[in-house]
Amino acid sequence: MCRNRGSELLNILVINSKGGSGKTTLTTNLAGYYASRSFRTAIIDYDPQGSSLHWLKARPDTLPSIHAANAAPAKGNAHLSSRQGWVPLDTEVLLVDAPAGASGLLLKELVRKANFIVIPVAPSPIDIRATADFIKDLFLVGGARTTNARMAVVANRVRNRSNTTYAALERFLASLKMPFLTTLADSDVYLQSAEDGVGIFEMDELISGRERQEFMPIVRWLDGHFPNRFGVRTEDKQAILESSRKWAAFRPGSATGRFPVFQPPANK
Repeated sequence: MCRNRGSELLNILVINSKGGSGKTTLTTNLAGYYASRSFRTAIIDYDPQGSSLHWLKARPDTLPSIHAANAAPAKGNAHLSSRQGWVPLDTEVLLVDAPAGASGLLLKELVRKANFIVIPVAPSPIDIRATADFIKDLFLVGGARTTNARMAVVANRVRNRSNTTYAALERFLASLKMPFLTTLADSDVYLQSAEDGVGIFEMDELISGRERQEFMPIVRWLDGHFPNRFGVRTEDKQAILESSRKWAAFRPGSATGRFPVFQPPANK
């Protein structure tokens, strides 16, 4: 496993500014993977749609529990209690389902807290352009230049690997000099997983075997096995920094403050 009991919280940020990239698919299935291996797991959902929270509500009581935390902005005159956004102090693995369009201070805080950052990208020209801009923002606004977090990208919701759009996506991901972990198919199994509140690693392997194989490079990367798909030392932070200069010049910056949602309620 990637960590021992008693060590500090493992914070995995799943993020892309573009909506529809499949962040919730990654978040929920990674949460199911760790929970099924007896890690105290939590999901904190910043997305107003609350897709990860809906998945947790559908989760059968017979499966290992996953704590649900709601950090989305309140709608209308509603107010979120501190309890809704609280993550238990004994949490071992925290999956952060980031909102589309995260920017400014929120983006800085999300990046600063993360140990690993996973960026899903859908194979369309719009998604590729949006992701290019977002990665620039990760460095210029989010402070990824100075973070200790390791970053990687995942091709998601892919229907046909032989078409020109997917080829363009592969070229783009290769140009980033950032780990390109795997390609996830646009599979009905993920839809079933979302509906039933069950992760693919918790389903019958006869049903989810292919999807598990697709997901395993992500798990291995989180466990410390770095891919070298394009002949790049992806574990070398300098390689990532140099590649990002194609998007913009760096400027110094720092992140301050703490997430209030990660603190226990005042009455605790």
